[in-house]
Amino acid sequence: MIESLELLVMFDGAWVGVLADDAGWFAGFKESAQSVLLSGGIVLIAVSLVVVCSAAWLTNLVALPGNWLAVLAMGLYAWLGPESGRAQVGLVAVGAAFVAGLVGELIEFAAGAVGASRAGASRRGTIMAVAGSVVGAIVGGIIGLPIPVLGPVLAALLFGGMGATAGAMLAEWHDGKSWRDNWRIGRAAFWGRTTGVVGKMIAGLVIVLICVGAVLF
Repeated sequence: MIESLELLVMFDGAWVGVLADDAGWFAGFKESAQSVLLSGGIVLIAVSLVVVCSAAWLTNLVALPGNWLAVLAMGLYAWLGPESGRAQVGLVAVGAAFVAGLVGELIEFAAGAVGASRAGASRRGTIMAVAGSVVGAIVGGIIGLPIPVLGPVLAALLFGGMGATAGAMLAEWHDGKSWRDNWRIGRAAFWGRTTGVVGKMIAGLVIVLICVGAVLF
């Protein structure tokens, strides 16, 4: 019993030491990362942050957590980037971006609640609607539309909705539902997916604008 207590005390002391070293390691890592980043030029890393957030925003079209990737990038920049000056990104900006990302998730969830599942789709239909929307968005982004700049974005949005419709209808047809029910569920999947993505994209655009404003002012 005494030996067990001694081992426990030794382990506890060693763990405290590890935590202290870990804290020191994080402090050293932050200093090293800051020196590497700042050596590349404040303007360059600020522009890189905006580019990363913009690219993350576009991934919302293919059902990736683009808004949260942008918030994460801003958080890392706020931690490792300049602590003062025009290119600084403060906690207020990161907090505002987080709130915008949360609003985007709520919009997407609410749109999904009135989408295919609300219209009576089965679990398979709901899953196939999500899978079809991802495939459709990727295909749309590759094909694009003959519209300057916005062509790939609009195509990904349109084809994503069409993919959700096709996926939901295929699953419900496989389960033996009538074409009238399939079409009703397919339309609900289209508008649910489209509305959710548009809301999430708007929230993501707010995050990008917060990022731009934070590094400029």
